[in-house]
Amino acid sequence: MVLASASPRRLQLLEQAGIAPDALRPSSVDESVSKGEVPRHIVRRLARAKAEAALKITKSEPEFAKAFLLAADTVVAVGRRVLGKAELEHEAADMLRLLRGRAHRVHTAVCLVTPEGRWRERVVETRVRFRNISDQEIGAYLASGEWKGKAGGYAIQGIAGAFVVKLVGSYTNVVGLPLTEVVSLLAGEGYPVTLLWLSKSEVETE
Repeated sequence: MVLASASPRRLQLLEQAGIAPDALRPSSVDESVSKGEVPRHIVRRLARAKAEAALKITKSEPEFAKAFLLAADTVVAVGRRVLGKAELEHEAADMLRLLRGRAHRVHTAVCLVTPEGRWRERVVETRVRFRNISDQEIGAYLASGEWKGKAGGYAIQGIAGAFVVKLVGSYTNVVGLPLTEVVSLLAGEGYPVTLLWLSKSEVETE
């Protein structure tokens, strides 16, 4: 298993599901968005681009020639406005002010390449509503630094979990990797997910 991501959150989620990647092969792709491009298309395109870039790397590594390769991309959207990763504080501030007191959607695309060269994709959508957070709370949250590099300028698994009043759909999707869909994709392509769970149980009982 090769994970085409440098995200510690995605790695933690995979490990939560009993899956430990053999290697991380993050790739740098152009994440700019075309005008009028809808969120589902954006995440599908970027997840596939990440998988393609990582595949080029692993092709020169014989030990991973027959590995499963997993890539993903996440964006936050308010209506048709897409919020990518916040890199600067003022970007995160603008995003949080836009999100407060209203609902938004989190879209994640997962792209799996099998050892036989089959491509499998899923796009998952979760609806999230924030309470009307104050300017003081936004300022304090920005000072925490938790927003850095996060889609929509927040991390639901951290302090920002206190902003959420309603969530419909997959929680792990909002964190960055929809586990139900990932496990289903892997199991459907013959990856020994449940055997890994059994081996984990055996190790813990020794």
